[in-house]
Amino acid sequence: MPKIKTNRAAAKRFRVTGTGKFKFKKAFAGHILTSKSRKRKRSLRQGNIIDASNVKSIRRMLPNL
Repeated sequence: MPKIKTNRAAAKRFRVTGTGKFKFKKAFAGHILTSKSRKRKRSLRQGNIIDASNVKSIRRMLPNL
C-alpha cells in the first residue's frame, strides 16, 4: 500500500486542538478593511472551530494529524 498523503492546502488552513477539534482563521480580513465595520473586523480576528458536519471531510484531508 502507498503512503497516505496529507492535503497541503488543508494543512495550511487548519490546526488540531488538544481535544482533537479543528480550528481555523476566518477569511475576509486581509485587505480593503476601511469598508468593514469595527465590530466586523474584531469578529474576524477570532479563530473558530470547524462545525461537526465538516469534521469527517477535514479528517480525510489530514490523516496524519
